[in-house]
Amino acid sequence: MRAAATTTLTFEGRFARDFEELAVPWRAEEAPDPQLLVLNERLAVELGLSPAGLRTPEGIRQLIGNLVPEGATPVAQAYAGHQFGGYSPILGDGRALLLGEVTDVHGRLRDVHLKGSGRTPFARAGDGLAVVGPMLREYLVSESMHAMGIPTTRSLAVVGTGRPVRRETMLPGAVLTRVAGSHLRVGSFQFARVNGDTDLLRRLADHAIGRHYPAAAKAAQPYVAFFDAVIAAQASLVARWMLVGFVHGVMNTDNMAISGETIDYGPCAFMDAFNPGAVYSSIDQGGRYAYANQPLIAEWNLTRLAEALLPLLHEDQEQAVALAVESLGAFRGEYSAAWLDGMKAKLGLGADAQNDVASPLAVDLLAMLEKGDVDYTSFFRSLSSAARGTTEDARAHFVDPGPFDAWVERWRALAPEAEVMDRTNPAYIPRNHLVEEALAAATAGDMGPFNRLVDVLADPYTDRPGLDRYAGPAPDDFGSYRTFCGT
Repeated sequence: MRAAATTTLTFEGRFARDFEELAVPWRAEEAPDPQLLVLNERLAVELGLSPAGLRTPEGIRQLIGNLVPEGATPVAQAYAGHQFGGYSPILGDGRALLLGEVTDVHGRLRDVHLKGSGRTPFARAGDGLAVVGPMLREYLVSESMHAMGIPTTRSLAVVGTGRPVRRETMLPGAVLTRVAGSHLRVGSFQFARVNGDTDLLRRLADHAIGRHYPAAAKAAQPYVAFFDAVIAAQASLVARWMLVGFVHGVMNTDNMAISGETIDYGPCAFMDAFNPGAVYSSIDQGGRYAYANQPLIAEWNLTRLAEALLPLLHEDQEQAVALAVESLGAFRGEYSAAWLDGMKAKLGLGADAQNDVASPLAVDLLAMLEKGDVDYTSFFRSLSSAARGTTEDARAHFVDPGPFDAWVERWRALAPEAEVMDRTNPAYIPRNHLVEEALAAATAGDMGPFNRLVDVLADPYTDRPGLDRYAGPAPDDFGSYRTFCGT
């Protein structure tokens, strides 16, 4: 526990020290005119930092790596990965730096990491920079996910650099300061495996166990237990995404965190109308990472992790494969159980509700939402009124409410609890049209719409007067929506 907030970020350099093979010491590019756009004061306090100190010119320079405390070693991390199914043996932080680790007020070790801090040796053809819109998008969406109780990296700050960045046009540059349980990825283990470095692989696994899954260290087969724990964490995480209609957009293996946190909010979005095939990423032409594919892709990514871990699972290759296959076989059951438990809560049903009743009820409802092109979030929020006896709001979502009326009778027979639904179904999510409105204004220099949206999303389950526009779907003229990662 820390007794008082500090004005200086004091970094531990564990990753830089322990994994020299994966860490290239590097410095962030100097920002010509750094200006703080948004600071997450609650998170700063949680990290034991003084918000007032971070708002000073020196604090702002610390947030973007231009003022590095003595003894700290910022590094660009190396990792491999499958991107849209194609394997690359070397990717790494092309526009990012790990400043180091800090211990928060709860005694937890947290990474402090930058995005958009300039070219690194892994930048390939990129400029290593980022612009205001995508960095604010990550701040907005990651903090919304946190408010909904979904494991996620956090956003501490976005700082404008004063440097124009060329994309389709010249746009204002920015750096995001991100906080995570760690930045270990499936791709980190793939890198060790492709280089045939079993010692590095073992050290990575031991580090991950100590940091995220300490119970695995006590198991008879620690590395199998570690893999099982990662599988369980990812099954739970992706189920939570699906339950709120979140589409990650770029589920490459280098974007799957070993910690079970959502990481790398690039071309992400939340569904409006329920559509299993929803794709929002401008670069996902084949729909690989569509909404309904996310559980399958998670399983695919975990299979790649299994391949990397084989030398640790057993010295005999065949037995290692058998252990990996056995562990992977649990994913679908764990995902389905997590999703159904979450769907029961969305429907106001207790955990003891019979699965053979709740599951077809949920499946039938989703089929109706898809057929009727019904807004996913608004419908579930309105359904609590039906649990209280008033069906008008929920019925209004359907052009032909007849099938819904029949469904409601089946559902009400299970005595749904409206209060449970209110605590489970968000009233406010990062609606795509509102996100774009806020980012366009911020890019033009007006942070007002962004700050208002952040305030609304910080309390997603409480209806508040005067916020109707934040709870409704996009207007008809919003059109087809596509997002961009900003590189």
